[in-house]
Amino acid sequence: MDNHLNKNFKCGMVSIIGRPNVGKSTLLNRILEEKVAIVSRIPQTTRNQVRGVYNEDRGQIIFIDTPGMHEGKDRLDNFMNKASSSTLKQVDCVIYLVDTTRQVGEEEGVIAEKVKKLKKPVILGLNKIDQKKANIDEYIKFWEEVKGEPINTMKNFTLMPMSGKKGINVEALMDVLFEYLPEGPALYPTDIICDVPIKMAVADIIREKLFRNMKNEIPHAIGVIVEEIKPLKKKKTTEVKVLILVERNSQKEIVIGKDGQVLKKIGISARMELEELLETKIFLNFYVKVHKSWRDDNYLLQEIGYDPSSL
Repeated sequence: MDNHLNKNFKCGMVSIIGRPNVGKSTLLNRILEEKVAIVSRIPQTTRNQVRGVYNEDRGQIIFIDTPGMHEGKDRLDNFMNKASSSTLKQVDCVIYLVDTTRQVGEEEGVIAEKVKKLKKPVILGLNKIDQKKANIDEYIKFWEEVKGEPINTMKNFTLMPMSGKKGINVEALMDVLFEYLPEGPALYPTDIICDVPIKMAVADIIREKLFRNMKNEIPHAIGVIVEEIKPLKKKKTTEVKVLILVERNSQKEIVIGKDGQVLKKIGISARMELEELLETKIFLNFYVKVHKSWRDDNYLLQEIGYDPSSL
């Protein structure tokens, strides 16, 4: 693809925003056809903005998949909420994604108030319409009340019933995005799909495996920091040194498991994905540390990828 030959080539940034676990990462992965953002049934699995880059003949779209907005309890939560809010100022268009299988809640109202003030195009993505208990009419009424006008009179607005998981109306969503985006040259090389630093990408893969295995036991008490990635001498293998943070000794026991079985299982599943990502054999070196207040520790939050000075 040579965008210099296409006078109508478009390029812009799009933010996907919404409550935790509404399907933002699933939608981004469906669009890019790559596993870029963490997908899990556990809310708040996306802790950093993930820039996914979509390329085709019409243009280039840089997607920002943000952490889900939610009530903050500590500095990590505050960082996540600030990351979500800050992207709204940078982008050309916003996909406001809602889970139509859930009732409209207080958190939804907080997000909607932020979105309604934007002076840029908004797409209200009514996600998970493939499920029987979808409350489509409730969300339409909710958005009309927030905006104070009927859907059919709103400017720079598109209503999009869809399913990121099933791919329903995803192509129609892309058509609308290209209509909204400005003309301009590509900002990234066309062979790049994501600009996340490699350590952060590795940490996200490991954290996803932890979340999937821990289920609802302790996922939000877990932090993952990749301390070092280095080739091992005399072996065609790369060592990945990983620090897993928990808040209590009992959580450490759960993460490790009896005779280390849980950690071993996580290592096996993570290694397969990491070897494909890094294109080399991987030796995972895990160690688990108890730090009661790691979610409020500026140094550790900076290691995870947040800037303490942003608060």
